[in-house]
Amino acid sequence: MAYPTVSAPYGLLPINLIGGQVFAGSTRQIPIATNSSTAIYYGDVVKLGSDGTLSKDTGTNAATPVGVFLGCTYTDPVYGVTFRQYYPGTTNITDVKAYVLDDPDALFKVAVVSSGATIGTVTRTAVGNNAVLVQNSGSTITGNSQVAISATTNTTSTWPVRIIDTVPETSPAGNPGSYTEVIVKWNQGMHQYLNPTGV
Repeated sequence: MAYPTVSAPYGLLPINLIGGQVFAGSTRQIPIATNSSTAIYYGDVVKLGSDGTLSKDTGTNAATPVGVFLGCTYTDPVYGVTFRQYYPGTTNITDVKAYVLDDPDALFKVAVVSSGATIGTVTRTAVGNNAVLVQNSGSTITGNSQVAISATTNTTSTWPVRIIDTVPETSPAGNPGSYTEVIVKWNQGMHQYLNPTGV
């Protein structure tokens, strides 16, 4: 019996590194620009701007990621130093620092969708193929992203992630050989640290 059921996308969740290396929770603090009004949720894909600040990467079939957003800290004018699951997008905070998993070798678990936030499936034949990101609005209740990948996979070399495995634990009951979650890595040359021309 498959358990648990994946009912909605949840962003990109780090699980380990290529080759089975452990992800020990190491992150890099990267500032978010003052007056940045775009919310960023836990598990969202993020990128560096030419000024060195962080923003949400809204790419789908193309992206220039520096990593995945894993929360932030800033000085709230009322509550003082604050740690949050997501950056709400505001104009009165000047010292926001994001926690970013920026390792180019990171592996992520991610939900598969047929469109939008509707959970879909892939078969084992998707392993080795590339996929596009599906951008959905995150949740202000949980602070989590709802980014997913499309159930349509291909060998298109410019798509941002490569599927390297499936997650059998959440294979839908009664549908053996189909998978609602997969393990992905950044596709060759997509990560900003590996781009020879810089940001």
